[in-house]
Amino acid sequence: MGTVTRFDPVVEHERTRAALADAVPRLVRLMRDVPGRKAPSGVPVWTVGDVGAHLASVYLAYCSLACDDQSVEWDSVLPPGDGSLTERITAMNATAVTLFGDDERAHLADFLAGRGETFLRDTQGLAPDTPIAVPWFKQDLTLAALTGLMLSESLVHGLDIARGAGLPWPIGPHEASLVLGQTMPTMMTLALDTTKAQGVTTAFDLVVRNGPRLAVVIDNGTMTVTRDAPPRSYDCRLTVSPVAFLLVSFRRIPLWKAIARGRLRAGGRKPWLALRLGELIANP
Repeated sequence: MGTVTRFDPVVEHERTRAALADAVPRLVRLMRDVPGRKAPSGVPVWTVGDVGAHLASVYLAYCSLACDDQSVEWDSVLPPGDGSLTERITAMNATAVTLFGDDERAHLADFLAGRGETFLRDTQGLAPDTPIAVPWFKQDLTLAALTGLMLSESLVHGLDIARGAGLPWPIGPHEASLVLGQTMPTMMTLALDTTKAQGVTTAFDLVVRNGPRLAVVIDNGTMTVTRDAPPRSYDCRLTVSPVAFLLVSFRRIPLWKAIARGRLRAGGRKPWLALRLGELIANP
């Protein structure tokens, strides 16, 4: 099942910050090495330039939230009404790629470098459980979760850009594991499709090889995700490679490929429920 140890939230947050500090200059170099912003990316509907603009919008938003920057007018970015999380994120993604025109896209690398540096500088020394209000989630996230999300966006969208540009973009198991540990307890619960989860009662033991261990419990339309949970019985145990699970979660590789390569294995009393878990998590 891999080695799973109890984590120190302060130490893990600092490791996540260090991973982000390493990812930002890699991302900046990648943007500068891209031969053409009109090339298709790893996201079918977006060009490489669109992905870069999206990433710049993410950096702008997260830096604004964490650094108490009032420059973003959220009413002009957030979709109206009380739609689902998927609807809100989809609408925001569509808006995000329009925030940077052709002139601004020529300088995305500099923008990412500046905002990444500002985020890390202004959040240095803050406790990982510092609450940050996130308008599109309609709730607070911890600084640790927000930092993990910024790292995940950098890694996954860096891969999208690299695939379109034909450039290398390695994602290491250590940084993928940090993303999973810092973000999944929050994001899996937020992304639960509560309609599909009605009447579902089941428990998953999610073991990331050499990384976090998560107890994922679904109970009639609700979900809890707990790290280092007390011993209990589970219906299904998932043992996963951190990079493969990160990419499956973001729909960057198909589930069957991760299974075929031995990077995701299901066990326990009801191993077939592994497929059901993916169906219950929405992903815009």
